Amino acid sequence: MPLRLLALAALLLTPFLAAAQAVAPAPAGSVTQLEAVTVSGVQPGPGLWQVRRGDHVLWILATLSPLPEKMQWQTADVERAIAASQVVLGAPTAKIDTKVGFFGKLFLLPSLFSARKNPDGARLVDLVNADDYAKWQALKAKYIGRDGGVERWRPLFAALELYRKALKKSDLDSKTSVTDTVRGLAKRHNMQLTKVAYHVEMDDLRGAIKAFTRSGPNDLECFHRAVTGLEIELPLIRARANAWATGDIDALRTLPPDGARQACLNAITEAGFARQLGLNDLPARVRDTWLAAADKALAEHPQSFAMLPLEALIGPDSTLGQLRARGYTITAPDEVPADDAPEAAVPAAATTSSR
Repeated sequence: MPLRLLALAALLLTPFLAAAQAVAPAPAGSVTQLEAVTVSGVQPGPGLWQVRRGDHVLWILATLSPLPEKMQWQTADVERAIAASQVVLGAPTAKIDTKVGFFGKLFLLPSLFSARKNPDGARLVDLVNADDYAKWQALKAKYIGRDGGVERWRPLFAALELYRKALKKSDLDSKTSVTDTVRGLAKRHNMQLTKVAYHVEMDDLRGAIKAFTRSGPNDLECFHRAVTGLEIELPLIRARANAWATGDIDALRTLPPDGARQACLNAITEAGFARQLGLNDLPARVRDTWLAAADKALAEHPQSFAMLPLEALIGPDSTLGQLRARGYTITAPDEVPADDAPEAAVPAAATTSSR
């Protein structure tokens, strides 16, 4: 990621791009039924969704973070699909374009990093209610340790840091990139990963930072969901990672929705600075950018390969519903006939480590 985007993307887009993949609390009694151990060793991954119109097909791989830290992903099926495709689409992203030069970026870095702090030197204890702060102190001691600096962060960023450290201690890896693996497989077959990005023009980066500081997210709900639900949600996050690794599509369909993550996303997209900068409908714009790229790929190529975040592939509001409304036939991985699977000359034993 270019230097000018490094910190600002973390400020604006982290909840949308899902470092933590937090989920809503499950119904009472359901947590004890979840697998308590994070899977390891060679795993098949989630399989591929098929989108078809006539004799043109698009294979879609679900992306997810975090994934099991010690997993080795069996990538042979994915590589077969890539090898037989004419285009490989990346997962949808947002890119912030700014005209700030190199030295301007360097001068702006202190402002970028300070924007995650509370205005006027406020501490978490000054902003959140007493019950939430007591839970925060206990969880911080368990997962973060003695870090006084985080006490001055905005509640949203403190919540994300808590999730990041908790995931690490749960043998879950949020740094593993499915996109990087797909890019490497495409390169092996002399193909480039086609980026699918919605571009946000931001000529006044300094003004954007000031807008964030002045009217940043009302992130108390995000913080509340984090500290009250973390230890309920961790088994669910692990279960989702295990289900992705083992290709358990039924489990991926039935696990609860990402409620805490949605609370943090809402804190960003509904904030005054987001509306001022035209970012309040960013998720929809990113989705529409991907849909346009998928339409183009299906129209122009007999076979294409693409990636989508898991939440865009399951549930009533999935992006697949948008494709189905366009007249495409959608087939889930557990419904694709064996004789309709991707074929190409790829060694069956190909694996990729999650590290």
